[in-house]
Amino acid sequence: MTDTTDTILLGAHVSTAGGVSKAPARGAEIGATAIQLFTKTPSQWAEPTLTADEVSRFKSEKKRTGIVVVVSHDSYLINLASPDPSLQNKSIASFKSELERCRALGIRFVVTHPGNFLDDRDAGMLRNAAAYTECLETVSGPMILIETTAGSGTALGSTFEELAELRRLIPARLRRRVGFCADTCHIYSAGYDIASDWEKVWAEWESTVGLNLLKCIHLNDSKTPFGSHKDRHEWIAEGTLGAEPFRRVMQDPRFRGIIKLIETPKGDDATKHDRRMLRRLRAYGRKQRQRRSE
Repeated sequence: MTDTTDTILLGAHVSTAGGVSKAPARGAEIGATAIQLFTKTPSQWAEPTLTADEVSRFKSEKKRTGIVVVVSHDSYLINLASPDPSLQNKSIASFKSELERCRALGIRFVVTHPGNFLDDRDAGMLRNAAAYTECLETVSGPMILIETTAGSGTALGSTFEELAELRRLIPARLRRRVGFCADTCHIYSAGYDIASDWEKVWAEWESTVGLNLLKCIHLNDSKTPFGSHKDRHEWIAEGTLGAEPFRRVMQDPRFRGIIKLIETPKGDDATKHDRRMLRRLRAYGRKQRQRRSE
């Protein structure tokens, strides 16, 4: 991933109501340089067909608004680790369609949740990796970013070891298109204490996964306590994580070129609250730069 010394890739998940071409302007409205979006309704199987006109408008709007990078998030219904052949086949078809839409739109990254194994963890890992392999072989272009999970139920991907293993199970010829997205709420809920032991957690990530493979971070506080294994997002510095890990991520030079996106509650006014959260995060980063210049 490329970055400039002057651009912080910071933004939010934004709505695509009215079409994907509406998303860049919504990102610009909250002061984002990066956005995440759904290319389809995430809770439905129906796969929309993008028209050439919509693709053209999206690319034009991205350029006009100055959005530097766009990330897609796959459908909530997809379960590539499922032991049910029917569900897995539908999931594979849906994920291929996601990759195809992103290729058409010029979206470089697709954030994807590892699946739920439901029966046997090792078997689920093999199914998940095989499904990713099939999809990547079928559709060229976008890089998939496997997201950390909170570890509820039979969800895969709550440990760094499991993430690294899932990538290792994908053939070497395709691994250059497989990176990771770390969610601060998920990591904390899974038992990695980034609130109290920031350096230890990221040293473990480096030794197990590799910081070079971390392409995106979802910046979310947590409504639930450390190690809860629950995925409940809260506004930045207003949950159980507190402000410190968000100060650290905005000030740590290792994370400067990594895409940072909030998925915090939208409340009664998505624009207002997203703008408020991004201002808060930028303020954390500015304090460090001011200290360096003194």
